[in-house]
Amino acid sequence: QSIGCDDYLGSDKVVDKCGVCGGDNTGCQVVSGVFKHALTSLGYHRVVEIPQGATKINITEMYKSNNYLALRSRSGRSIINGNWAIDRPGKYEGGGTMFTYKRPNEISSTAGESFLAEGPTNEILDVYMIHQQPNPGVHYEYVIMGTNAISPQVPPHRRPGEPFNGQLVPDGRSPEEGEEKEETEEREAMRSGAPEVLTSGSAQAFPVRHPHAFAPHRPDNLVPAAPQPPRRSRDHNWKQLGTTECSTSCGKGSQFPIFRCVHRNTHEEVPESYCDSSMKPTPEEEPCNIFPCPAFWDIGEWSECSKTCGLGMQHRQVLCRQVYANRSLTVQPYRCQHLEKPETTSTCQLKICSEWQIRTDWTSCSVPCGVGQRTRDVKCVSNIGDVVDDEECNMKLRPNDIENCDMGPCAKSWFLTEWGDRCSAECGAGVRTRSVVCMTNHVSSLPLEGCGNNRPAEATPCDNGPCTGKVEWFAGSWSQCSIECGSGTQQREVICVRKNVDTFEVLDPYECSFLERPPSQQSCHLKPCGAKWFNTEWSMCSKSCQGGFRVREVRCLSDDMTLSNLCDPQLKPEEKESCNPQDCVPEVDENCKDRYYNCNVVVQARLCVYNYYRTACCASCTRVANRRAGFPGSR
Repeated sequence: QSIGCDDYLGSDKVVDKCGVCGGDNTGCQVVSGVFKHALTSLGYHRVVEIPQGATKINITEMYKSNNYLALRSRSGRSIINGNWAIDRPGKYEGGGTMFTYKRPNEISSTAGESFLAEGPTNEILDVYMIHQQPNPGVHYEYVIMGTNAISPQVPPHRRPGEPFNGQLVPDGRSPEEGEEKEETEEREAMRSGAPEVLTSGSAQAFPVRHPHAFAPHRPDNLVPAAPQPPRRSRDHNWKQLGTTECSTSCGKGSQFPIFRCVHRNTHEEVPESYCDSSMKPTPEEEPCNIFPCPAFWDIGEWSECSKTCGLGMQHRQVLCRQVYANRSLTVQPYRCQHLEKPETTSTCQLKICSEWQIRTDWTSCSVPCGVGQRTRDVKCVSNIGDVVDDEECNMKLRPNDIENCDMGPCAKSWFLTEWGDRCSAECGAGVRTRSVVCMTNHVSSLPLEGCGNNRPAEATPCDNGPCTGKVEWFAGSWSQCSIECGSGTQQREVICVRKNVDTFEVLDPYECSFLERPPSQQSCHLKPCGAKWFNTEWSMCSKSCQGGFRVREVRCLSDDMTLSNLCDPQLKPEEKESCNPQDCVPEVDENCKDRYYNCNVVVQARLCVYNYYRTACCASCTRVANRRAGFPGSR
């Protein structure tokens, strides 16, 4: 037959979720939630309050983080991770129950920290988070008893030292009395030279740990013997014959006196049935071996390696501790000076790091002349040869995959302004002018001619109609300045005329040669120009038919012909335009073909005058010749 939770043979009672033997799950309430507040400041932040009497306590981070959970009582006593000291995982007593502190240390693990306890708690406890990075969320859950809860049943034949309502207490004491005895033992420990506990005022503060109240070891002879008919005789009595073995070899243990039935006169031991069992003294616990145990180094677990590959560092906590009254207490480090302190840091290497590899040579420069760029392929490769993300390699050691390249100076070209709008003469023949300057071209990829000696004209004829004059050197009024700004010229008409009564007759200049001829041109300067747009002539079209493009370079120049950025962008001449939109027509001469794909460069470079190029690029050179001869229909 089975035994129920009430310890009766044949009983079918079981413990419900509220921890009540024979309960119906109505005597308690499950409280749960998730703490997701966004925290800004570093340090301790309260997460949830665990009320007195709570059971089935579960406090768990939603996932792994650099934050830590902490626990302390409402009275201010730190239980786990208090006073900025991080405890290693393990079991810690607090609030009348035992908490299991878990902190997964595996690198691959994503689980967060947790506190677990069966309860019930005998005081209010507060859960805190030591905030160091964004809060991943903390799930909390506990069970509290309701008003209609059935108290846990304890069998009437419960033996001393057995669990009472989930707590281990000494014989004959309630849980409250057991706690009072713990406090008494602590005071006795301090008076008897027990190791001191580091408080929050110490230079290196750690929280005090309070495990379960010590369950004393009872002598085997206290187990009730089989009932026998008592032989009550005045010749026999109970006598103490020694004590049980001390429960610990140091740090304050406990022992019990051993009582035997002996003959009053001879003191010989006789069966216990010869003595009155009701008169047998109750063994009381006695302290023993109260001297402190030697201090020892308590070594924590190694932290994760600081690097995922290559040589890194890992740390662990090493504390000096002493055991007294069945409690492990953190003490000053000098108490462990007789022992060599274990290392708190160590090197580690999880795997060999990936490295940078240059997979290709440099490409050709992006421009045919001037300053451009070139590239190459750089990859992060693992120690087994696989291409991985760049983050796997040291970014500080990454080789350059792009750099500048200088292909030398580009060809020079003439840069021209537009023709001026004003004619130098108000009537008759005059000129219009423009500015011409030779500069280096850095834009066009098409070949442009060098400046050479073929300087474009700076003046062009203009005529505003016939003028009338008189007989003599006749000087007209000075024309407007040829340009609106900068250095220009003014023109005026100087002719030899014969003055009639109402008219002037123009004569040949030699007729007035005996007279000093007035100047017909002079320089003028109205105002500084500032900046003005200059441009080169159009290049050859990139295609002779079916739509190509031609380019020119446009620059903004100041009065001293240096580059400027003060020109009006809306007045900037176009730098590229389409050309030769006509369709291509079949070649008439089947033997006249281009042998090379870049014959348009030969045409642009005006190399068709040479027999070799005229033959190698027959079609292209023929088209140019036909176009110049007036055959625009040729391709």
